[in-house]
Amino acid sequence: MGALTSRLSSALFGAKEIRVMMVGLDAAGKTTILYKLKLGRVETTIPTVGHNIETVPYKNIAFTISDAGGHPKIRPLWRMYFHDKHAFIFVVDSNDVERLDEAAQEVKYVLSVMEERAEHRPLLVLANKQDLPRAVGVEEMKDKLKLRGIRHPCHVQTTCATTGDGLYEGLDWLANALR
Repeated sequence: MGALTSRLSSALFGAKEIRVMMVGLDAAGKTTILYKLKLGRVETTIPTVGHNIETVPYKNIAFTISDAGGHPKIRPLWRMYFHDKHAFIFVVDSNDVERLDEAAQEVKYVLSVMEERAEHRPLLVLANKQDLPRAVGVEEMKDKLKLRGIRHPCHVQTTCATTGDGLYEGLDWLANALR
């Protein structure tokens, strides 16, 4: 239903549609980011089982963002949602340094699915929760997630979902990467 609505709004209002898959470990802030972009405010959320789809209008682009749950039992299902996406967002809790190796494994999984499908799609990594004291910065995040030298366009953007810092800069990068 969400995809139909976004295609209809694109047709009526002339906005270009960009379909994005947003994944990441549980509690990284994916759903908070989705609703901060959609509604402009922080909503109380519960862990996502399945996925949420919302269309976020921004600069004459309709970003249709699918947010998939990040619980370990749900992650194998991510690939079901990848087939029609123009770009991928991977959200990382940059303050949870103990789970960065786990996040790196999931980034590797996302990239491997893109490779097996011969898709050259951009990957935006949102290093979320930058307002917290142990937050890892851009260069360290690139190293921890093993992003240097990958074949896909890739960008790490520092963000804070609760304030919105960095979120629109990330969308700008995606839009430019898809030109």
